[in-house]
Amino acid sequence: MNALVPLPVLLPLCVTGLKLVIGPRLHRFQRFISLAVLGAVLVLSVLLMVAADRHGPLSVHLGDFAPPVGITLVADRLSGLMLTVSSAVTLLVLVYSLGQGMADRDDQAPVGVFHPAYLILVAGVSCTFLAGDLVNLYVGFEIMLVASFVLLTIGGTATRIRAGSTYVIISLFSSGLFLVAIAMTYAVAGTVNFAQLAGRLQEVPIGVRTLLEAMLLTVFAIKAAVFPLAAWLPDSYPTAPAPVTAVFAGLLTKVGVYSMLRTQTLLFPGHRLGDLLMLAALASMAVGILGAVAQTDLKRVLSFTLISHIGYMVFGIGLAGRGSIGGAIVYVAHHITVQTTLFLVAGLIERRDGTTELTRLGGLAKSAPLLAVLFFVPAMNLAGIPPLSGFIGKLGLMRAGVDAGGGWAWALVAGSAATSLLTLYVMAKVWNLAFWRDAPPGAEAEGVVLESAEDDEPGDDEDAEGAGAAGGGGTSGSGKATGSGSGLPVPAGAVVSAGFLGQSITTTKRLPWPMLAATGVAVALGLSYTVLGGPLTTFTQAAAAELLARTPYIEAVLGR
Repeated sequence: MNALVPLPVLLPLCVTGLKLVIGPRLHRFQRFISLAVLGAVLVLSVLLMVAADRHGPLSVHLGDFAPPVGITLVADRLSGLMLTVSSAVTLLVLVYSLGQGMADRDDQAPVGVFHPAYLILVAGVSCTFLAGDLVNLYVGFEIMLVASFVLLTIGGTATRIRAGSTYVIISLFSSGLFLVAIAMTYAVAGTVNFAQLAGRLQEVPIGVRTLLEAMLLTVFAIKAAVFPLAAWLPDSYPTAPAPVTAVFAGLLTKVGVYSMLRTQTLLFPGHRLGDLLMLAALASMAVGILGAVAQTDLKRVLSFTLISHIGYMVFGIGLAGRGSIGGAIVYVAHHITVQTTLFLVAGLIERRDGTTELTRLGGLAKSAPLLAVLFFVPAMNLAGIPPLSGFIGKLGLMRAGVDAGGGWAWALVAGSAATSLLTLYVMAKVWNLAFWRDAPPGAEAEGVVLESAEDDEPGDDEDAEGAGAAGGGGTSGSGKATGSGSGLPVPAGAVVSAGFLGQSITTTKRLPWPMLAATGVAVALGLSYTVLGGPLTTFTQAAAAELLARTPYIEAVLGR
């Protein structure tokens, strides 16, 4: 079984090479092998999760080189669960993207870029979850960064290039800080292997150890969008195509949370910075949900709720008890699925009505009842309505806070309850504006998916021409002509039609069935956490105990 550990990383990388050789040809074959490899990764992830639960952590030293020289990959309960949830979500998002026509338009580009970039992203996520040392954790982050920039800027519109550039600058800063932290760790401990660091860091002076902990937490907090390091997220994610935004919002921030879980429990068991984590958790909850209350675009609403609910996970890590860690793991699995589902629903709304601006939507409960159900269930799940999985995770965290006692714990319990109520208010506002009320006058006509393309200055002809070239023509809600593809300047604040590769995409009241099916399965997956709430809670509590014990992980890697 140990031999299966590297396959979730290697399979997507090998198939990526095959796809680059094929190029833009054989579209059906490309779609088939993408679905097949992600299906295989899902099966492998389930097998690793079950094996780790029955037999303890699994480890493999690539090339048969022992630490600290070789590359070590480890699958325990935590990484097995994260692999399984992420593999299921990425498979569903791929099906959704095929229905939306993202991959079908690869023949309009010199190289078919979506499939290879998406598979590289999956390989990077798997590498991060399985990494047994800091260097390979860094490599996983960088693999994701390369793929993320391609996916964020796919189509080359001005808005996406700007948002992608912000994302890359922030990511490169965190990567540089990560490299410095790795170098300092190796300098004081002589290794970067997690299992070896678990023992050696305890012999390092407390001040140095605290500095290393603070640097690593800063890196992972940027990746996870923890306040005050989350300002980049609301402007970066909503501009990308719906499938890309969904997988980024649902999954990539949780990679940072996973890294915090792994390093805080294994490398820094004293939790000297626990109070700082709880402060960051409370601030993330408050700032994120208040930002969501102020938004009128559905994608930005969901982006701010993402920041606020990251606070729940950091809450569990900061308390550092078995109950709180278990609750955080439940909430990570729940939030990956539910947040992805909500962004997929936002993509369906945009596909149908040409906008996600709530003030221009209405009447969807009557005109699209299936779409209303697909939104309502995960929205209530996010708000934590009993007995859904969001309630299970929040209840576990709040109980852990009550059991822990102390000022910070009680403040977080109160903040968690307030955030949950405000999340319900935000979801109710979205429901009222987009689904319950009558459609407002001046709603977008059927024809194109619209994308905001605001220039910095009205006279910035270069940016305006780029935006105009990206569009395929169309009409804004005000009836004014926008980008026609002629290269003429587009006024500042204009709305241009832009698709995945800069082409206009026709909206439709009859949504493609793969998009609806993928979203429906994602909703069902979120509900399955409620049905399987007992086994899931038992599993996550065992994972938390294993993390806090540290010995099973160390013995699996070092063989003693």
